[in-house]
Amino acid sequence: MELLASINWTPFLLSLKLASVTTVVLLLLATPIAYLLAFGRFRGRTIVEAILALPIVLPPTVLGFFILVAIGNLSPIGQLYNDLFGRPLAFTFLSLVIASVLYSFPFAVQPIQNAFRSVNPRFVEASRTLGCTRWQSFWRVLIPSSRAGLITGAMLSFAHTVGEFGVVLMVGGSIPGETKVASIAIYEEVEKLNYVEASVMAFVLLIFSFVILSGVYYFNRKSSRTVFGW
Repeated sequence: MELLASINWTPFLLSLKLASVTTVVLLLLATPIAYLLAFGRFRGRTIVEAILALPIVLPPTVLGFFILVAIGNLSPIGQLYNDLFGRPLAFTFLSLVIASVLYSFPFAVQPIQNAFRSVNPRFVEASRTLGCTRWQSFWRVLIPSSRAGLITGAMLSFAHTVGEFGVVLMVGGSIPGETKVASIAIYEEVEKLNYVEASVMAFVLLIFSFVILSGVYYFNRKSSRTVFGW
């Protein structure tokens, strides 16, 4: 207990804050994109899906470098932000949110897209014949039927954001209370040879990740039982 009390929990709180904001933003952005990819018929869809899935295969430091260049002081985005707010965009909490959204995007889009595709088209068609608009069918039929995919996407995005290291280090650095999240704090404790503190912090993240993944499998299994009547 004394060891737990001696741990600086600020990086964990910052990680939870970052993961919460990132998850909300991802759900708002990923849901319409997943709908477009699931039901849209347009040229280049395969290329779009490949681009969205790039964060899965790209090394985090590579993705972080590209984001840092895109929002740095020498970029148009960075210069515009600096002119508007009088401070750099890079190495801020907002830059962590931007990087986390891009890094976790496929973990939100793919479960939601698969959930949309698994919905029986007859349900949507029936709602349209009963007078529902496309928007009403989306909210009253498609979203409720895809609830498991939405929950899975949200939980995976949250857990993935909490465990980020390379991307947030490249884009945010290690500013206490601003960009120093739990993964970076653990890395710094190892560098200081504080293995006991690092072990406790790593164990906390391990338990948290296990709980999140258990929740994902639970919701998926529960959804399967509901669909097939098991």
